[in-house]
Amino acid sequence: MFCEIFTDTVIEHFMCPRNAGSMTDADSEGSSGDPDCGDSLTIYLKVKDNVIEDISFMVFGCVAAVATSSMTTELAKGKTLEDASKVTDQDIVDALGGLPENKLHCSVLGESALKQAIQNYYAKKA
Repeated sequence: MFCEIFTDTVIEHFMCPRNAGSMTDADSEGSSGDPDCGDSLTIYLKVKDNVIEDISFMVFGCVAAVATSSMTTELAKGKTLEDASKVTDQDIVDALGGLPENKLHCSVLGESALKQAIQNYYAKKA
């Protein structure tokens, strides 16, 4: 049943998440949570010349929360802050090949935490 609910890409990102872990020397971080389901995500950024040079995440949540967090970092890594700030929850869902309707909210965590990390970076620089 597990495999019938999620795409192969979702399962791959859940089983082998990319860029997982905290970052002690991060230039910025952003967090997002969903009080209804208990998922929470923190994204860490290392920025050089306005480009996301490194990115990592810590997530507490379900299969979809882990997979969307992993994919969010893959979509943002190597992009300028401006381009990364344009990543949407739909971009994350599409890159994963879709999510069940009741798990779509997990992609919002990724978008929200990424955008908050970028905003926090700009605020620190100001």
